[in-house]
Amino acid sequence: MVISSCSSIEIFKENTEVPVKKPYSSFVIINKEVGMQGFSSQFIDQQVQIHLQEALEAQGMIYDKSEPELVIRYTSNEDLRKRESTQNYNPYPYWGYRVWDPWMYNPYSSNRNNSSTTSYELLQVIVDFIDQKEDKLLMTLTGVTEVSSHKTKSKKVLKTTDKIIGYFIDEVKSSQ
Repeated sequence: MVISSCSSIEIFKENTEVPVKKPYSSFVIINKEVGMQGFSSQFIDQQVQIHLQEALEAQGMIYDKSEPELVIRYTSNEDLRKRESTQNYNPYPYWGYRVWDPWMYNPYSSNRNNSSTTSYELLQVIVDFIDQKEDKLLMTLTGVTEVSSHKTKSKKVLKTTDKIIGYFIDEVKSSQ
């Protein structure tokens, strides 16, 4: 039996200067145009650029470098952390309410605590949506998740990016 844990992705809306008033028809990703890297890994950074562009184009928006209505900028916080977990290890069964049994319980041995430390990464994907005409921030969306292995990091980043785009699209639709 394989037990896998999956962490949730939480989205936070921050820094709203102006409300979303209209649907946007064109956009630009400033990181792509300026060559600004938002992630420590260049591979993940390029994946996010491609993923953002394809997801917004799927919504009917056009990538326009010269006169976009919406400017998108992204960055990340990649914070390595450790979690310590302790387990009380007792090799003796609970049957009989711990009544002394000379074949099963040795009163001279003590319970041992096993503690282990696991490393994980608290990952934040931060995307700014800026209205080009007003030159003000529509919103900053921050997606937060935990990454336990380097192999799953790019998948978690793309899932977080999907949730951020979905949140933004819902905000645009609800403003109409």
